[in-house]
Amino acid sequence: MKIIKKVFSGRGKFIIIGFLVILLGFTGYFFFFKKEKEPELQTVPVEKGMIISSVSASGQVLSVNIMSANTQASGIIKTVYVKDGDYVNKGNKILEIDLDFQGEQKNSQAWSSYLSAKNNLKSAEATQYSLQADMFGKWDIFKKLAESGEYENDDGAPRTDMRTLPEFHIPEDEWLAAEAKYKNQKSVIAQAKIAINSAWLTYIQTSPIITAPMDGVITSLMYAEGMGIGTLDTGNTTSNQKIATIKTEGMPIVSVNLSEIDVSRVKLEQKATVVLDSIPDKTFVGKVIGVDRIGQTTSGVTQYPAIIQLDSSSNEILPNMTVTVSIIIDKKNNVLLVPSSVIQNRKGQNYVSVLVNGKPQSVPVETGLSSDTQTEVVSGLNEGDLVINGVISSIDSQKNGASPFGSSMGGMMRMSK
Repeated sequence: MKIIKKVFSGRGKFIIIGFLVILLGFTGYFFFFKKEKEPELQTVPVEKGMIISSVSASGQVLSVNIMSANTQASGIIKTVYVKDGDYVNKGNKILEIDLDFQGEQKNSQAWSSYLSAKNNLKSAEATQYSLQADMFGKWDIFKKLAESGEYENDDGAPRTDMRTLPEFHIPEDEWLAAEAKYKNQKSVIAQAKIAINSAWLTYIQTSPIITAPMDGVITSLMYAEGMGIGTLDTGNTTSNQKIATIKTEGMPIVSVNLSEIDVSRVKLEQKATVVLDSIPDKTFVGKVIGVDRIGQTTSGVTQYPAIIQLDSSSNEILPNMTVTVSIIIDKKNNVLLVPSSVIQNRKGQNYVSVLVNGKPQSVPVETGLSSDTQTEVVSGLNEGDLVINGVISSIDSQKNGASPFGSSMGGMMRMSK
């Protein structure tokens, strides 16, 4: 009895209390902290819906439905007759230039060339009349010879034996030669007319008055009165200088580059959605109107240009703007869909992990169309099946082996000594 009292008195009492605390601590640790939860599987149900398979490509807006008003003149802008946004008809004045010396000289030379081309045409036409008269004269001589009694029977039938003689063939050849010269002169006249047109266009290019080359709306007019144009007084005014552009009605066209993998899937008339980097809040719709299947190779990479025409236009769409295009290859509605990330391929067979009675099970599937995020399942799954698309690992915070009691356990151990 004295021994028991001694144990429960003084330092012995602290030893027993410390032992009990340690025992309770380890028991709680193993039951409440050390026990890890089972991994929680993330699942998504198989659902029916629409899937769109598409090809993405980038490119730019082409310069279409516009024509430049150019000049080869040089001098100082005297008068500007239009401004951006004005509608003009072909031939309307855009601006007028006070030509410098070189500009006047070039304009005079162009006018001289035009007059010379007109004279050449008149000369060619006069020559044609002479050749025509010569042809008819030689034809008349040959006709009378062929109808004479020497080369024709009384019943009008030709004397074939006599018509093989040189006396018969020489007048015939002279007539045929005259006919050939007359016909050739028609080509000379056609060429002279083209030369006149070319000379006139050159004169227009050097003219001090710049006119609209077609009907449309003036855009990109970059000249004002008093500005210089051309290389003044140096004679170097041969190159065309753009004054403005004329925009006509029409749908914009974009060009994109397809990869080797995608080009075989793209066909004419396929629909496409187009987004411009400069107009990100709008999406335009168009269709494929051309595909270059020869391709262009640069630095070992082959790309195949494709042309897409938009169904609508906008004043915000300008040439050379960057575009991103999605060409719709195929689409299906009311089909089974799963996230593309859950499809696993082993030795050519596609599999999906499905949750069956709380356990994961690998199921072979046959797939169809694929989009950026979803894949069509043709067979192997049913609507409502839960496919596994991830795992949530949930374990206690003492995974790294730290004591759940911190420093207080060490203190108690020291107290129990």
